[in-house]
Amino acid sequence: MAGGSLDDEGPIVNINITPLVDVCLVLVIIFMVTAPMFSEPALKVDLPTAHTREGEEKDKITLTLSKDGEYAVDYEKFTDEKAMAARLRQKLAQSESKLVILRVDKDADYGPLTDLMARAKDAGALSMTIATERGK
Repeated sequence: MAGGSLDDEGPIVNINITPLVDVCLVLVIIFMVTAPMFSEPALKVDLPTAHTREGEEKDKITLTLSKDGEYAVDYEKFTDEKAMAARLRQKLAQSESKLVILRVDKDADYGPLTDLMARAKDAGALSMTIATERGK
């Protein structure tokens, strides 16, 4: 047949990847928007401000104390001090650097803060630092 249609040329051998690229880009945008939601700490505290430089990222354990006296180890909330201390001891046993970052509300009492520092030291912390917000 001399004037045949395009359908007579044979099977389609090319794959159209445009829809695949579109779906992948939409997924990347969704992950970029939702990722910051997963990095929120367990307790919301108002940190004091200080003029400091950023610390290194190590295998650190974050210990949080709210102004209401609530505790958190990384992303786990605790109301019982003994359960918190046991979890902290377990986390420190798995940590190489044994670094504890204390996130304490600026309106929290100093008594629970010093008690928290002593508990971290007793649990095996080799170094501690207090988290602050960058000053203006």
